[in-house]
Amino acid sequence: MVKKNVLVTGASSGFGEAIARKFLSEGHRLILVARRKERLISLVDEFDASDRCLIIGLDVRDRKKIDQEITGLPVGFKRVDILVNNAGLALGLGPAETSDPEDWEMMIDTNIKGMLYFSRSILPGMVERRSGHIVNIGSIAATWPYPGGNVYGGTKAFVQQFSRNLRCDLVGRNIRVSLVEPGMSETEFSIVRFKGDREKAKSVYEKMKPIVGEDIAETVFWLTSMPEHINVNQIEIMPVAQAWSPFSVHRE
Repeated sequence: MVKKNVLVTGASSGFGEAIARKFLSEGHRLILVARRKERLISLVDEFDASDRCLIIGLDVRDRKKIDQEITGLPVGFKRVDILVNNAGLALGLGPAETSDPEDWEMMIDTNIKGMLYFSRSILPGMVERRSGHIVNIGSIAATWPYPGGNVYGGTKAFVQQFSRNLRCDLVGRNIRVSLVEPGMSETEFSIVRFKGDREKAKSVYEKMKPIVGEDIAETVFWLTSMPEHINVNQIEIMPVAQAWSPFSVHRE
């Protein structure tokens, strides 16, 4: 397999870290992006891969910083073959009328704008080379609503539609766009959602086997390894223990 340059956002934990580990183990060159730079350094040291890794510490909400970093990529990393827009989060699980608007803004800025900023920075190079693959990490919340999922689900619906429309924009450019939508997954996701309450987060996955980061990493690696004339548009993944619920009906 040809070795590629892979940029992963949110690479310090969860899906992003697992995806980075998978591509590192297969010998690819990595551009690792996250706010927690020290975690990225530890990951690179673990693989003894400083010669094929570039670490960028930034917040994906910072458009100017993203543009500066992408413009200034060193020669060996200038060509981004695969962009994995993974950075994202959920905050809170309450009804809309009691939710914190600052939590909403954080989800919108991270889940939507972060994806847009990186896609916009990387796409011109891909279009010029007529080669590349963008993988967006979404959620089943884009399609299947649940109580308390209000703004989080809305941001992931945006990711879904942006991915589809981006495919339309890139027809004839030889660039692939894939969307991966996981269901219940045990990473730091629920810890962040419940703002550090580990017991509450743990209870979400009690007595069931959820998806883990390695599952999504294997999925992303598989779809980016498909022949270049094949585009995997969208994958929805749930653990076997999860399925759809009956409609909610309020009765007087």
